[in-house]
Amino acid sequence: QVQLVESGGGSVQAGGSLRLSCVASLAGHVGYCLGWFRQAAGKKREWIGTTSSTTVYSADGVKGRFTTSRENANTLSLQMNSLRPDDTAMYYCAADLGGACSSRRKNVDFRYWGQGTQVTVSS
Repeated sequence: QVQLVESGGGSVQAGGSLRLSCVASLAGHVGYCLGWFRQAAGKKREWIGTTSSTTVYSADGVKGRFTTSRENANTLSLQMNSLRPDDTAMYYCAADLGGACSSRRKNVDFRYWGQGTQVTVSS
C-alpha cells in the first residue's frame, strides 16, 4: 500500500521561505515518480514539479523560487523561497509507478496522493 505524508507547511510573511517534505511508503517498490502540486482555494490543482530517481522536472512558473529535490527513493522535498501571498495553497505530494516521469504533470497522471500541508503567505 502506498502512503504519502507531507510536512513543513505553515504561515510565513511575504519574502520568507519554507521547506516541505514528503515521506513515501512505496510498498517495497522502486522507480516511483514523485511530484508536488498545489491547490489554492477556488482554483484548479497546479503542478509544481516531478522527479524520477535521477531527474527533476519543474513548472516554469515557479522556477527560480521553488526547488524540488528527491532526497532518496522515498523522500521528496520542496524548498520555497521569496514566497508571495499568491503562493498560499494546500500543497500535495503525489506518486505513481510506470511510464516516463517527465510526462507526469497533471492530476490524472498520479494515482496516489498525500493529505496535503497548508502554506499561508501573508503580505
